[in-house]
Amino acid sequence: MPLPQSGPDLLIPAPDLIDPPTLLAAIAAEVERGGDTRANRAVAVRHLAAAKARANEMLAAAFRTAPHEARALISAQAALTDGLVWVALSVARELLHPQPNPSQGERIAVVAVGGYGRAEMAPYSDVDLLFLTPWKVTGWAESVIESMLYILWDLKLKVGHSSRTVKDCLRLGREDITIRTALLEHRFIAGHAPLAQELSERLWADLFRNTGPEFIEAKLAERAERHKRQGNQRYVLEPNVKEGKGGLRDLQTLYWIGKYLHRVQSPAGLVAAGLFSEEEFATFQRAEDFLWAARCHMHYVTNRATDQLTFDLQVEVAERMGYHDASGRRAVEIFMQDYFRHATRVGELTRIFLTELEARHVKPEARLKGIFTRKRLKPGYKVLQGRIDVADPAAFLADPLNFLRIFEEGMRTGYLIHPNAMRLLAANLDRMDDDTRDAPEASRIFLDLLLKHGNPERALRRMNELGVLSAYIPEFEPIVAMMQFNVYHHYTVDEHIIQTISVLAQIERGELVEDLPLSSSILKAGVNRKVLYVALLLHDIGKGRPEDHSILGAQIARRVAPRLGLTDEECETVEWLVRWHLLMSDMAQKRDIGDPRTVRDFAKAVKTRKRLDLLTVLTVCDIRGVGPDTWNNWKAMLVRQLHASTTEALEGGLENFNREKREDEAKAALRARLAGWSTAELRAEVGRHYAPYWQGLTTDTQEVFARLLRGLGDDEIRIDLHPEPSRDATRACFALADHPGIFSRLAGALALVGANVVDARTYTSKDGYATPVFWIQDREGKPYEVAGLTRLRQMIERTLKGEVVARQALAGRDKVKKREREFRFPTHITFDNEGSEIYTIIEVDTRDRPGLLYDLTRTLAANNIYIASAVIATYGRQVVDSFYVKDMFGLKLHAKSKQEALDRKLRQAIVEGTERAEA
Repeated sequence: MPLPQSGPDLLIPAPDLIDPPTLLAAIAAEVERGGDTRANRAVAVRHLAAAKARANEMLAAAFRTAPHEARALISAQAALTDGLVWVALSVARELLHPQPNPSQGERIAVVAVGGYGRAEMAPYSDVDLLFLTPWKVTGWAESVIESMLYILWDLKLKVGHSSRTVKDCLRLGREDITIRTALLEHRFIAGHAPLAQELSERLWADLFRNTGPEFIEAKLAERAERHKRQGNQRYVLEPNVKEGKGGLRDLQTLYWIGKYLHRVQSPAGLVAAGLFSEEEFATFQRAEDFLWAARCHMHYVTNRATDQLTFDLQVEVAERMGYHDASGRRAVEIFMQDYFRHATRVGELTRIFLTELEARHVKPEARLKGIFTRKRLKPGYKVLQGRIDVADPAAFLADPLNFLRIFEEGMRTGYLIHPNAMRLLAANLDRMDDDTRDAPEASRIFLDLLLKHGNPERALRRMNELGVLSAYIPEFEPIVAMMQFNVYHHYTVDEHIIQTISVLAQIERGELVEDLPLSSSILKAGVNRKVLYVALLLHDIGKGRPEDHSILGAQIARRVAPRLGLTDEECETVEWLVRWHLLMSDMAQKRDIGDPRTVRDFAKAVKTRKRLDLLTVLTVCDIRGVGPDTWNNWKAMLVRQLHASTTEALEGGLENFNREKREDEAKAALRARLAGWSTAELRAEVGRHYAPYWQGLTTDTQEVFARLLRGLGDDEIRIDLHPEPSRDATRACFALADHPGIFSRLAGALALVGANVVDARTYTSKDGYATPVFWIQDREGKPYEVAGLTRLRQMIERTLKGEVVARQALAGRDKVKKREREFRFPTHITFDNEGSEIYTIIEVDTRDRPGLLYDLTRTLAANNIYIASAVIATYGRQVVDSFYVKDMFGLKLHAKSKQEALDRKLRQAIVEGTERAEA
């Protein structure tokens, strides 16, 4: 039986990897002829397992020292598997079930199919085998196949197998496109070679020939369905290297189609077939090599077949592939930027490839579809296959402004750009020089793309994928495909920017009036659209450097905005918006916006209603552009409330926006709600609360507390739980006699039931009662269902009565998932005595986990710190908890020594809690 032929360029030469004849001889020397089959099989497994382990150790070590040589590794893995399969068949056929004179029907060929047939195997890939027989499987063949499979299974190989005749293969290949694809990749390994040769000839003559269009249609439908399952998005946080958009399967699909149509023997044949240029095939190979390297490292890290590039794997794979932290960015972020850039290139190659196929295989009348309903093209362009192409490449390239004009023409007419034109653009980006960038016509075209056609994201995304956007605005290039390793951001930085611009365009088109009434009304009233679009385009352009990206971004905006043709005043506004694009989000989510001081400080920063409106819309677009579920009713309520209060402060005068006015208005509103109460009861209720209570709560909540406090006994606890869908949270009000640590115990009780606290306030009345209120969400970030409130109430009551000790009960639940442990969120603690008139604001920025709020509040309580309110802002796995506090004497924490001591204790509580969570 001939040995399997190993291809060139193996990571370790085939003879050093495995020596099948020597292995077979060693096994034969120990096997007892005619003895127990199981015992003889065990002899074979022992020899083969030792050889396999030795070869795999050699490959793993070699790949660790050459971490990008994936092609050589996957070929070597296939060669190793070939050797194992060859020996296994030889043992089964010659030693376990010898047949001195086999009949014509007792012949067998072992054929590799699928990825193994392509001779591409990651360390833990499946071994897909086809056992080919001339006719129905005989008893002898059945015994050989069974023994061979037992040997391979005992070697811990994951074997997929089928036993078929050539006729079976043809019939099943016609019926099932997956089987047909696997057969397309067939490769003879061992056994009766003429049988495998017959299969090959019959497949090409009887099955593959004249069925190209059918195969293409099926593979593209399969690809679309696969992308849909993977989220239909190239920039997912934890991409599937094999099945995801821009992954290995997309490249393999191109090769399958090329092989099916042109019988190419390797991806390089796609060039000879005219489907790719040499340069495009080089891009294909670079992407394929990178993706295979990542996938192989994933297999080695997990010791199993793994395709999902999870957060914890991203860190380890980046390290194995030689990435290092640089310029304020983590190695994992640089690695993932390369990953997404390769995935983008795969998308471009797919477009080019499919359009070329369409040119050859689609009927002419199909290409004419829609031509008569679109606008006529300007001179210099032509319609090819329903897309814009360049009429004269030399004339087109003579004026680099055409690099922008072609996108304008696409937006004006509604045509997509033909891959021929994309190729021309991508190959000549160096022609766009400073003179072109500074030309007034260039800024006119670019601003029209943003402002004139109603869907700027379409042009921007294609310009970005082809490199034209970075060629026109070189400052944009560093953030292309830049990943932020923090779970919060669902997209790369460039895609996030395009998403925010898409949100703004949707608001302008009137599609989000119900979701975003405030932003919709601001745009309807009229703002400087040019300023808003350019500010969104540049708001995160400073990311990825050690400096604060808002400050660096403002400096970049100072250079770029004038190039885009903005006036001095517009440039100044854009620069201000980029510098302070996080200000409103931070104020709304990290500060008590019921405190007049917060509103006055914010109003002083924005100065004018015009800037307030622009910043509001930018903030909403920025948050919505982070990911599908980032914007919610809670954030909407905070932004609306801050905008309304700031508008009142700017228009009515900052001096009129004060505690006394808010307190008087709140008391009057509550009296109106409690119309049935006696004068004495009203006087008692209105007089029992301090000033902060009146400014920090809505009239609805104050009414709830008034009823809870009415006739409350000293040993009684009253609870009111009320879902507020308009805020995406459940309001939990408590009324009870005040005592130290009550806020912390409530935080512990809520953590025990898995409640996520998004905001909290606590007030002590003059007659000694505590009135804490928490806004909480369930694990899905939604208000608790009414049916779940009973269990919530019971757990809270048991904790407050001391029947459940939160610290002990939380020990087993306060866990950080393994896949999320690689996120780095350095703890930052700040003490602010200026942000509130009567409280010190302690801001703790750290990694989130279920028991964090309880740990922090318990530490503050243990150090005699009174918590008036807590504002919680969560960004993925990062959280910023802001506490408004006083010391035991009712004073701010001015002493530096006291701040430092408290800082140490809070950090200690965080470290100890994290160690528990990761244990």
